[in-house]
Amino acid sequence: MTAVTLVTGSSYAAREAAIATALQPGMSTFAILEGLPDGKPDSPLQQALPARQILRIAPGCACCTGSLTMRVTMNRVLRQAPQHLFIAMADTSHLEQFRAFLRTDSYSRLLTLTEDLHIAS
Repeated sequence: MTAVTLVTGSSYAAREAAIATALQPGMSTFAILEGLPDGKPDSPLQQALPARQILRIAPGCACCTGSLTMRVTMNRVLRQAPQHLFIAMADTSHLEQFRAFLRTDSYSRLLTLTEDLHIAS
């Protein structure tokens, strides 16, 4: 099972930094980041994880307009059987619907949802 932590709140850079801080050494970890980076090279997350383990998707509701993109990205990540997956969300207006998406039959046997990581503004 892959542990999944939803990361919400604040800015894109703050969500990346929070994920970098939460990483556990020796654990296979991936991050799916919604939204556009701030353009600054060498963020703490980029220093902590190999580039192939950081996936970026365009901003948009992950359970509505971005559903197909999120499914494809999730499936690619899960084929590699990471121990932990962080999903940083720019738009949290449909957070409960996104959790329901993660609990569908397609994913419930592969994922365990952990407590959200909310970054205060």
